[in-house]
Amino acid sequence: MTEADQIQAAYTTILKHLIETGRAPHHTELAQFLDTTPDNAKALQAKAADAAAGCWISTDTDYIQSWAPFSNIPTQYLVSVDGMQKWYGQ
Repeated sequence: MTEADQIQAAYTTILKHLIETGRAPHHTELAQFLDTTPDNAKALQAKAADAAAGCWISTDTDYIQSWAPFSNIPTQYLVSVDGMQKWYGQ
């Protein structure tokens, strides 16, 4: 798998996890999903965030703060589907 494919897989996995659970995965979880090392998953997470609009890691941490169109931290923008609210918008 090329590096571009790995970055795309990281981006997609993070977005799917947010949709399913309402929160972004930590890079150690991402490593398990991608069958790679935590250090490589952290690097792929950073590259995916850099390559996409509206995706960023919280300053001085390795935690995802926002992954468009979702926020991983509470905001005033509540997102509900079929009466279930487990997401925040950017």
